[in-house]
Parts: sequence; C-alpha cells; structure tokens
Amino acid sequence: MFTPPFVLAIDQGTTSTRCIVFDAKARMVAVAQREFAQHYPQLGWVEHDPEDIWNDTVTVLREAVATAGIAVADVAAIGITNQRETVVLWERATGKPVYNAIVWQDRRTADACARLKQAGAEPDVTARTGLLLDPYFSATKLAWMLDHVDGARARAKAGDLAFGTIDSFLLSRLTRGKVHATDPTNAGRTLLFNIMEQQWDEALLKLFDIPAGVLPTVHDNAHIFGMMDAGILGREIPIAGMAGDQQAALFGQGCFHPGMTKSTYGTGCFALMNIGTTPVLSRNRLLTTPAYRIGGTTTYALEGSIFVAGAAVKWLRDGLRIITRASETHDMATRVADSHGVYMVPAFVGMGAPHWDPEARGLICGLTLDVTAAHLARAALEAVAYQTMDLVEAMRADIGPAACALRIDGGMAANDWLCHLGAGAAVRSGHGCGRPGRDGGGLAQGRGTGAVSTTGLSGRHKAMSAAT
Repeated sequence: MFTPPFVLAIDQGTTSTRCIVFDAKARMVAVAQREFAQHYPQLGWVEHDPEDIWNDTVTVLREAVATAGIAVADVAAIGITNQRETVVLWERATGKPVYNAIVWQDRRTADACARLKQAGAEPDVTARTGLLLDPYFSATKLAWMLDHVDGARARAKAGDLAFGTIDSFLLSRLTRGKVHATDPTNAGRTLLFNIMEQQWDEALLKLFDIPAGVLPTVHDNAHIFGMMDAGILGREIPIAGMAGDQQAALFGQGCFHPGMTKSTYGTGCFALMNIGTTPVLSRNRLLTTPAYRIGGTTTYALEGSIFVAGAAVKWLRDGLRIITRASETHDMATRVADSHGVYMVPAFVGMGAPHWDPEARGLICGLTLDVTAAHLARAALEAVAYQTMDLVEAMRADIGPAACALRIDGGMAANDWLCHLGAGAAVRSGHGCGRPGRDGGGLAQGRGTGAVSTTGLSGRHKAMSAAT
C-alpha cells in the first residue's frame, strides 16, 4: 500500500507558530513561521490571544505546503507539538475561547500555590504527578479562569466548556470541534494527571476544584487523533500524533535509551533525560514527566526547566534595544575578553529548576562605567550556560554515572559561542555535548502513520568539540 511521502509538523511555540514539512527520511523540506503578540496585562501576567495562534496555524500550514511545492495528496499526516502548560478554556458549541490563553510563564497564581504548599499538599501532588506546586503548571491557571471569568465555573459544570493545553485547542479547531483530546506529555504538565496510573486523578481534581467534564481524553502520542477538516488544505488529513514541545525534541533528538539527554534553547531552556519505563522521583527538585507513550508503554524523563533563555536575548533586543537581531550576540560575546565581572540572573518570571522561586526577579550585577552592550550580551549568554550546568549536575546527582551525552537544539543552538560555552559546562558536569545536523523537533508526530520511523531519526547528530 502506497504511503504518501511527507509529514507536516505544527510547532506552536511561546513566541511563534511554524509548520515544517518533513520527508520520509526525516529531512526538513520547507518551513513557514509567524511571530505573534505577547500580552502583559499586569505585573507577572503573560497571555496569548488563542485566535492569533489559530490564524497563524492555518497560515503556516498553507505557506509550508506552498513553499515545499508538494501536492496536498502527498501529505501522509499532520502532527502537533506545542508550548506546554499554557491554558485555553473554550465553548464546546462554538470553539470560541472565553478568555485569553494564560501562558506557562504567568505568575498570577503564585499565592494559590503557596497556600497549597503551606497546607502540606505538595508531597502527595509530587507523588502523583512528578511535578512541584508552581504557577508554571496548568491546574491553578485553569482554576483562576473558572473563578474569574464571569459564569465560567457554572458553564464548566454544565458541560458547556472544554479545557486544554494548546495542542488540545488546535486539535479541536483543526477537526472543527469533533475531537477533544490530548496526550500524556501534555496531560502530565497540568498537575491533574497521575503519571503513575496514566489517568486523570480524582484527588487532584478535588484539590484544585476542577470539574472532570472539562478535561480532554488522553491518547498515546502516536495515535490517529482525528481528521483535519478538508476546508483548511483542500482534503482531510489524519492528525497522527501530538507531543509537548520538549518531549518532541527529546524524541526528535533520538534520545530513546535511558541516560540520553537533550537541552532545548528556545524562549526558555529545558533539559530532559530519558530514564526508561520506570518513573524515578527526583531528590534534587527536578521534575519527573512522561517522555512519550507508544503502544500503551510509557517512557519517562527527568526534566529541568529554565524559564528564561532566549527570552533574555529578546529583552536585549525589544527592551533595552541594544541589539536589532538575536544573532548579533555571538559577535558581541566574542568581541570582549570576558564579561568584565557582569552577571545576569534572568529571573524575569521567577526561577525554575532547581530553585523554584516564583517570586524571584531578574538581576544584573557587577556594573561599572566601562561596561558595554557587548558585556551585557555576553552575560545573558553565560547565564544560559550556568543554568544548564545547574540542571546537568542535578540530573547526575539523581541518576549517577548513567547520564550520557547532552544533545542540544532550539533557536539559540545556532549561536556557536553559546554552544561551546555550554559544551564546556556539560563536560565539567561529566557529559559530552552534541548538536543536531538539522531541525529534529516534532518528528515523533509522523510515526502514527508509519511515514517516519525511529531509524530515520538516527545518525543526524554531529559531534561538537567542548570548550574548556
């Protein structure tokens, strides 16, 4: 039986939405990308307009197919990879969101998390979810929506509203409201999903006061979730896989065996280590999370989450206006001998692993009159490497010598100076470091139809020498 040779991967991120066309050998054929607006209505609040995300998704799907010059009939499947934890609540009947999406960076529920910690809830939550009580995750954001959007809680209890992370929202829109579903990698970031039992947890729903009726069905990552409506590209196409962006990167980097680790440098930085099919809870304030579930078997990962990486460079561009393009930071960092004693703690939205302090705020220290923009750019890049070293050392403390080479990807991986600095940090923590030969994000999604195999993902990494 003939299998069409191409797969479309929707990569819906924190600052942009893109679509990538892959062929059957996992080679990138074309890409289309659109940035969208960030909204900061109050201090510590971060929101997205779901309609912006939806409109951009349709646009990049069409642009990617046109750029690739392929026929829609040659597309075997579509997959979705997405910014995780970000919350959308929408009307089942119309698909219309009742409020802006509350983004994973949002800190508005820090007090709610603190109250739950003070009540002694965190140990049980961690035992069930592998996560910590932090506003980063979805449950308290959803509870805030239910309590602050007029009539939302009553409508949710009546079955009129649906909740989902971005994958679930896009799936619903792509299928014209026919499918309300998600996968374990996204469900596992909500604080509502028991990763040991692989199901929504009644005790957690009670703790966060979430009606079960708003929740999506959870399927394996490689699964035919539904058919994309023919009105979008001209014919129905199966949506054959979904995964949170960081787990999709783990899969795309070929980290299929315990100890294999990847670090993605995007808006934030997220390091995940494959720990196999037996979940291990961290003793060093890392997260235990589903890496992927295929054929009913769940593989788990240890994760360290850094909230600000590329976002610090974006701040240099859009906030301080000392650069016009992110790529300039490479030359600026190499222009100076060192950071001149300048250090940046990029806690613009609190601090993630291993500190988990939602009230922390950013800091630049060591400023003198002869500090230049180049020193600030270098300090921003160094901050990413230092935070990565914190995560790698925590992973080694949890797992020991089983940890192996660190594979890196994401937009900031194009910065050679940062990669060499990060490689040096990894080596000092007992890891090697490698960089992909091409973009591997989202390739897991094509596996549901057999258009892309795991063997097609192998051999795509080139060695990178470590800076010492």
